[in-house]
Amino acid sequence: QLQLVESGGGLVQSGGSLRLSCVASGFTVDAYAIGWFRQAPGKEREAVLCINKSGVSTTSDPLRGRFTVYRDKAKNTVYLQMRSLKPEDTAVYYCAARPSILCRLDAASYDKWGQGTQVTVSS
Repeated sequence: QLQLVESGGGLVQSGGSLRLSCVASGFTVDAYAIGWFRQAPGKEREAVLCINKSGVSTTSDPLRGRFTVYRDKAKNTVYLQMRSLKPEDTAVYYCAARPSILCRLDAASYDKWGQGTQVTVSS
């Protein structure tokens, strides 16, 4: 059974950093494109970034420079590193997988999702 489990969310002050983890089971993270998305209350789900099978990442323009992604094949985990956090980064963060070489910032193209982890940034 293919599964994704996020963790690492919590409360952080504005300007702080946080690292989220996405642990995969039932498949290997380097065989899929993995995306990170977020959804704030009352807003639509938006793309954060993604990493393709070759390890190349694509970041949403507004978040470039603050959010990065990397993966640990030994732990079958993809990490989202977030820096210089702002209150507007408050959201539930999700990781998702699609069985493709290509990385897309399009939630509809992903068919496997984790349950999400809450990130709250205080001002």
